[in-house]
Amino acid sequence: MTTENALYTILNEKIKQDTLVLPTLPEVALRVRSAADDPDINLNQMSDIIGQDPALSLGMIKVANNAILGRSIKVETVPQAVTRIGLNQIKTIATAMAIEQVFVSHNDVVTMYMNKAWVKTVDIASVAISLMDLYLKDNKRTSLSLDTITLAALIHNIGVLPILTEAENHPDVFANPTFLQQAIIKLSGRVGGAISRRWGFSDDFTLLAESWSDLTILPSEVHYLDFIRAGAIYHNVFKNESTKEALLKNYTKKGLLPDVDYLYSDEFKKKSDSVKAMFI
Repeated sequence: MTTENALYTILNEKIKQDTLVLPTLPEVALRVRSAADDPDINLNQMSDIIGQDPALSLGMIKVANNAILGRSIKVETVPQAVTRIGLNQIKTIATAMAIEQVFVSHNDVVTMYMNKAWVKTVDIASVAISLMDLYLKDNKRTSLSLDTITLAALIHNIGVLPILTEAENHPDVFANPTFLQQAIIKLSGRVGGAISRRWGFSDDFTLLAESWSDLTILPSEVHYLDFIRAGAIYHNVFKNESTKEALLKNYTKKGLLPDVDYLYSDEFKKKSDSVKAMFI
């Protein structure tokens, strides 16, 4: 058995037996999510919880000041940020912000892959969020939401983490770039679905984590998958040119894009870069 097949076999067996060590949400995200589910929580109490974590506090202020929220007056404090964002979106934003803390390793090769995975995740998320913002302006009655795509886009590739963790646990055997990439391609969807379930996310999030790269699944109606895949097209994750062209035509027909070339316009690049600034 080759080393590559050995890694696949180990991961597959752990998935089947439910023994694969899955990452847990950082404590601050759990606290915020729990508080947000409390019907008696108020803005001041939520501000106090967020204020206990300096990184999350700064992240919330950055989000509140982002142009996508459409406000010109800058906020400077956590209470101001929480008031602007609102309790409904705080839960999603806090979880999204905390996810970066999961992408950590002590092995150089694994660290490289974790960094690449996080950068790619943020790149795709920035495009997906930007397109959703554009779509919502023309489709105000849709059930789709900006906060859902924000979290969905940031967890869509979460399945790479246990794969890289397994490589970190056995660096002499598995921490090899040649087959790590193949392991990620072949297994990250299944693992991502397992993580989504473990974190208690909805079926929609699980579908996204499992199937965003499976282009045999093509929703007939506008779906969160479409926005994430548009981000993957923009950042050349999908390599086949005819596939990318067909998807872009489909997204134009669905109303996600004004035209097939919009993703590559200066207007869209500026918008996407603005969103990306929330996460870096």
